[in-house]
Amino acid sequence: MPAKGLAILGAGIFAKEAHLPSLAKLGDVFSLKAVYSRSNKSASAFAKDAKEVLQLQEPPDVYHDEDSAASLDVLLARSDVDAVIVVLPITVQPTVILKALAAGKHVLSEKPVAPDVSRGRALIQEYETKYKPQGLVWRVAENFEAEPGYLAARRIVQEGKLGKITYFSARSYNWIDENSKWYNTPWRTVPDHTIAALRMILDSPFTTLSAHASLAKDILPPHDTINAIARVANGAHGIIELSWGTPVPTRATDAHNSISVTGTDGWLEVTRAPGVFRITVKTATRDEKGKRVGEQTEVIEEKEVGVQFEIAGFLEALDGKDDGLDGPRGTLVDVAFIEAALNSGGAPVDVGKLAQL
Repeated sequence: MPAKGLAILGAGIFAKEAHLPSLAKLGDVFSLKAVYSRSNKSASAFAKDAKEVLQLQEPPDVYHDEDSAASLDVLLARSDVDAVIVVLPITVQPTVILKALAAGKHVLSEKPVAPDVSRGRALIQEYETKYKPQGLVWRVAENFEAEPGYLAARRIVQEGKLGKITYFSARSYNWIDENSKWYNTPWRTVPDHTIAALRMILDSPFTTLSAHASLAKDILPPHDTINAIARVANGAHGIIELSWGTPVPTRATDAHNSISVTGTDGWLEVTRAPGVFRITVKTATRDEKGKRVGEQTEVIEEKEVGVQFEIAGFLEALDGKDDGLDGPRGTLVDVAFIEAALNSGGAPVDVGKLAQL
């Protein structure tokens, strides 16, 4: 297959630090034709970085909002651009996604699917009724869905090694202050990221939740902390703790951020270290009569390569090789979970119903 013509829409931190290095590992399956940003300065800087990181003979063409002759519409009119990766602020992404689809481009858009469930639902409905029948591919770049570490944990659950799943937990505490590189960006908090990982591992849809949300740190309004109790369709229930408002860095570093799943025959825990996911699995051992006589431990380590794998999966999907990951409907559930948690006030909320199209 010929290399796909690709454009990147967005030139911020995540596009530079995650997407460019990931693209560099994919070889010649794509050709980066263009980059767009709202400003000429940021788009030009990204193009320069792309030339170096991707070892291009020439930098990709630059498009921005400061010149109508170099606008996003002009970029999308190019016949040599087959697909776009959208890495723009979430408030503008739905409009840009639809504009790209209307121009006949395949789309990989960064998480979340939309700022809220209502806009996410409308976006998915328009794609599925108007653009999907045309053969256009739209995926949401939820890299935790593509992480081998989380997929390994999912397989362990699916294979029944833990027995019947009974309860689970997810904990994510984060330190952010005014000096953080993420503070002034829309990527400073992506709470549905953790929910996506839990959704993948459990392999059972969320049904109801009850939660409280609050603001622990004045610089992160309107809310920076969620504590939720949730239930999934197979009957398991669990606790989810999410906060970006830790008072000091050690509250985050010493929090033991992780996801754990417990069943009738054992449990697993997924933790992260720089560049690595570690899955620790502890299961009961039994004698010939089935009586528990102890337990055994298995440790699996997987490199953190989710962004690379999600882009590779997207490009393969353009050739009809769909791995089933990063579907917009799945990521709508993640937004629904957070929206429900923010509005629950302690009352039960039907997450499944909220995420229905």
